[in-house]
Amino acid sequence: MSHDTISAANSVGSPHPTTPLLLTADQAAKALSISPRKLWSLTAGGEIPHVRIGRSVRYPADGLQAFVAAKTEGGEV
Repeated sequence: MSHDTISAANSVGSPHPTTPLLLTADQAAKALSISPRKLWSLTAGGEIPHVRIGRSVRYPADGLQAFVAAKTEGGEV
């Protein structure tokens, strides 16, 4: 079995995904290279995808990628 096949097999149905589905505010801000204050501003303005779980706010990893893609100017992504 090749390394790629093993990696693919391990990532499918793995109980510990390498990238979490939801990020905390600190993780999301760091991933976007912005301050937590700017992230809260984008959240409050409804500009960035987020999920409320009780009183907690989390940011879907794929939503952050979509946000960046939508804000990207210039060449194709």
